Amino acid sequence: MRTIALYRALLPAVLSRRVIRSFGSMKVPDHPTWEPIDENKLPPPQSFDAKMVDHLERLALVDFGNQESIDRLSKAVRFADQLLLVDTTGVEPMTSVLEERALYIRQDNVCEGDSRDVLLKVAEKVVEEYYVAPPGNIPLSAKIRSSEEKEE
Repeated sequence: MRTIALYRALLPAVLSRRVIRSFGSMKVPDHPTWEPIDENKLPPPQSFDAKMVDHLERLALVDFGNQESIDRLSKAVRFADQLLLVDTTGVEPMTSVLEERALYIRQDNVCEGDSRDVLLKVAEKVVEEYYVAPPGNIPLSAKIRSSEEKEE
């Protein structure tokens, strides 16, 4: 019984090493290589007024209706600000995360066609023979009305 438990405990580590070895020479370091960010080098934290929040809600179709959501947005922007400090000199752009594998592009051939009417029948909402995407978690019409009321 102890042998089976030990085997089950060690199996993930052994498999992960085999998977890493199967990729050959990985460029992923064995240990973290980052350094702490100097807060003084970052731009000042972004503040979001009501007009900016309303604009972002309409663009992203996400509701920032409470302070917790706005704080989360501020943290995300602060994290993105840290990316400005990353030194990328000498780093070549990647075309794929699978650097050492050839990526084969298949021919773009139409297999089935002329099924527009069938597909439009299953759509929840169609306008002028186009799908209408769901608006996310914000009823957009109500949001637009509240924006218009604010402007008046």
